[in-house]
Amino acid sequence: MNCANQTWVQNFVLVGFTPAQSLQPLVLLGVLSIYLLTLAGNLFIIILVQADSVLGTPMYFFISTLSFLEVWYISTTVPTLLCTVLHGPSPIFPTVCFTQLYIFHSLGLTECYLLGVMALDRYFAICRPLHYHSLMGGRVRVWLAAASWVAGFSVALVLTCFTASLPFCWMEIAHYFCDLAPLMRLAYVDTAWHSRVQGAVIGVANGCNFILILLLYGGILRTVLRLPTAASRAKAFSTCSSHITVVALFYGSAFAVYVVPPGGRAEGSDKLIALIYTLFTPFLNPIIYTLRNKEVKEAVKRVTHRLWTVLKGC
Repeated sequence: MNCANQTWVQNFVLVGFTPAQSLQPLVLLGVLSIYLLTLAGNLFIIILVQADSVLGTPMYFFISTLSFLEVWYISTTVPTLLCTVLHGPSPIFPTVCFTQLYIFHSLGLTECYLLGVMALDRYFAICRPLHYHSLMGGRVRVWLAAASWVAGFSVALVLTCFTASLPFCWMEIAHYFCDLAPLMRLAYVDTAWHSRVQGAVIGVANGCNFILILLLYGGILRTVLRLPTAASRAKAFSTCSSHITVVALFYGSAFAVYVVPPGGRAEGSDKLIALIYTLFTPFLNPIIYTLRNKEVKEAVKRVTHRLWTVLKGC
């Protein structure tokens, strides 16, 4: 892009979505409803795990950690999404834009690592059941969760610094939040080298983690197939089905945006695909982890009974 006669931008402008005037209230209500339900669902899981001692296992510790992450993850992008739906193209300060970029990718990368840790937890639970509680003791699980957060926020710093170092002279970001590819299109210099570095960072960070998940589930599959009865195999698979569904949703949509070449996608499809992993995946996660989970249903009954007993005593 030739920017010799352009003025350096003071603000970016998020183009976002511009629904028809008649559909605007419906879209606004839909996005806001999903956001509030996502907050309620993930907070419900966090509170339930803390309130019920039976759920004090490593698996539910990581599920509640994931729910805590999802609360912040969806809150990073929904405010600007709502703003663009309500007001149309909306200005955003560069500092705010790059802060959003950093936090969004930090939380996204942290979720990738956390999904890998959760696969490791399932591997130990099924393949090393006698040593499971010693391998995933209280201190170990805290260190694994903390390592996921540190790794995610560290890798995202590299991505953000590379993007923020670019000179920009155009202002309209063809997205509803500040993401890597839409921002790099606004630079007036050749960004091929930056794209390769960022692609390598994301590819190594997420690709290695995804391969680890596949290897762990390969080991789980071999162990499950050796179980003597169909009932025991079904029970073992049921403890992994929720995690596998979440991994497929998250990685599938993320790969469609960050791995598929831009020329292989229709114009504007990035925004639609991004809705899956920024809005719908955080919304579906609490449902996936609770709807078919008998332990969670029983925990709800126990907590509700204790609460009702306390209220009656008052």
